[in-house]
Order: sequence, then C-alpha cells, then structure tokens
Amino acid sequence: MINHKFSVAPMLDWTDKHCRYLHRLISQDVLLYSEMITTPAILQGDKDKYIGFNQEEKPVIIQLGGSDAIDLAKSCQVAEEFGYDGVNLNVGCPSDRVQKGRFGACLMNEPSLVVECVQAMSKSVKIPISIKCRIGVDDNDSFENLQFFVETLANAGVQTIIIHARKALLKGLSPKQNRSIPPLNYDFVYRIKQLFPELTIVINGGINTLEEVNQHLQQVDGVMLGRAIWNNPWLLHDLQNQLFLNNNSHTRDTVLQKYILYCKSELNNNVKLHWLLPPILNLFHGMAGNKKWKSHLVSQAPKRDKDLSVFDEARELINE
Repeated sequence: MINHKFSVAPMLDWTDKHCRYLHRLISQDVLLYSEMITTPAILQGDKDKYIGFNQEEKPVIIQLGGSDAIDLAKSCQVAEEFGYDGVNLNVGCPSDRVQKGRFGACLMNEPSLVVECVQAMSKSVKIPISIKCRIGVDDNDSFENLQFFVETLANAGVQTIIIHARKALLKGLSPKQNRSIPPLNYDFVYRIKQLFPELTIVINGGINTLEEVNQHLQQVDGVMLGRAIWNNPWLLHDLQNQLFLNNNSHTRDTVLQKYILYCKSELNNNVKLHWLLPPILNLFHGMAGNKKWKSHLVSQAPKRDKDLSVFDEARELINE
C-alpha cells in the first residue's frame, strides 16, 4: 500500500536518482517520483541510464510520458521488472515538445485516449497506475470539465489522481510560466475530493510551507511539493518529523557525510562529481554562508572531478 500523504513532485532534469537518494537520506517516508521519462527512451534507449535507480530510494514511482497504449503498457512492464512501486502517467506537462508528442496536459482534452492508455497499462502489470493532471487546459477549464475527466478516470479504475491546482495554457506560456502565471484554484481540488471520496486525491502547486501542507491535508489525502523541496531540501526533514511517527534525528552534517559516501560509490561507477552536485547545493538553505558553500562546490568540483574533499572545504564556509 503506497502512502501518498507526502511526496516530491516529478521534476524534469531534477529528480534523478542522485536527487532521490539525497531526499531518502533526509526523509524515510516521503514518496519519491522519477522525472518524466518518455516511452521511446525506455523501449529504445539505455534502460539502466534512463530508469535505473538505487533500491534505497524505495518507495519510488516512475512517471511516464506517452499516449500510445501499447508502448505505455510495455514501458510499465519494464518499470515493474526494475522494481518501481507504481507508475504515474503525465497528463499535466504543458511544454511544446510534449504537445508535439501528443502527451502531457493536452491529453486532458482526450479523456477517452487516457482511458485507453490507463486500461492497457493496468492490464500489463500488478503495480498501481496513477494520473497527474491539471485542473484544466486553455478554455477547457470549468469545474464541470474537471469533474467529467476525473469521473471518466475513476470509471476506468484509476484510484489515485494528483492534481496540479492550475490550468495549463498550451500556447503563449513556457513550462516555467505555466508553474506560476495561471492562478491557483485549490477549491477545485477540494471539491473533487468531496465528490469522489473513494479516490485518493493529492494536491500539488504553489505549496511551500509546513503550515500550508497541514491546511491542505484537512481537505485532501496527500500533498505533493516540487520547487519548495528543490529550493530547500531540508524542508523534507521538518515534514518527516511533523507528518510521520518515524521521526528523523539526522542533522544536515549526518546527511552530508552519507551523501559523500554515496558520491564515492558513484565515482567508482565513472559518474562525474559535478553530476552529483545539484541535489546537495541547497542543503544549507537559509544558513549564513550558503552562497559561499554553493559557489565553492560549483567552481571546484569540475576541476577536481574525483576529489571529495571539496565537500568538507565548502562545509567550512557555513556558519552555524
């Protein structure tokens, strides 16, 4: 049984296996998602490169991008063989590249196709299939349309829906702008939960603090955070200790030392040190010296690609 109470959003070029490993060091119970991976990448590319992960990350869900039911079903089978705990279908990404592939947010305009995909995916594996969507797309943004979309999914057997509480504008806005310009409408998500109490409804979008998380959990089953964790991964520590009985007594330094050991093992696998930096750069967010910490790592790691002492040097620049 997957606990959707608290999760980190799938973020392209961010929530890779190194990022997820760090997040798991900080929180034992947070539900983790892969970045979106397209079906061609899985079926035609280097599977270990695109979907390989560390068993320590579990529970972890893979997010797929695609609209071909057969390819999605085959990709689900691969994901299950790799040991993922579930599959999430992306019906929320608004980028032009995604639209050209006929997947992401534009699929909200084709609920029958989404059903076809979900049914094929569900039949192909035993792990659960979920959907991540928006509250609407372009002018197709009424509550009635969202209700119809969710009802269609529920009738197709979908049990868990993650809803980004903004509509997507497919023309004129970049993916970054689509994360901030369309106004948030949490009430739509709350009303969906009221109408479909049997479904697991997770809310996403613009959630930044522990207080906001607690407010949303009074209305829905789970909360998904994205950029807030990117900017401040230590927020995971506070959420862990607030939301779960299994409290985390780790300090930032404990996590840092464990991540350094992880980096050592990855270097032995010919991973470049600078590829391992992004997840750890904001570990000391909000503390004096954080900018110096980041600057030292970013400037030194590429020059000293196997020298893990750069972490300890950077740590000395943080003032408690």
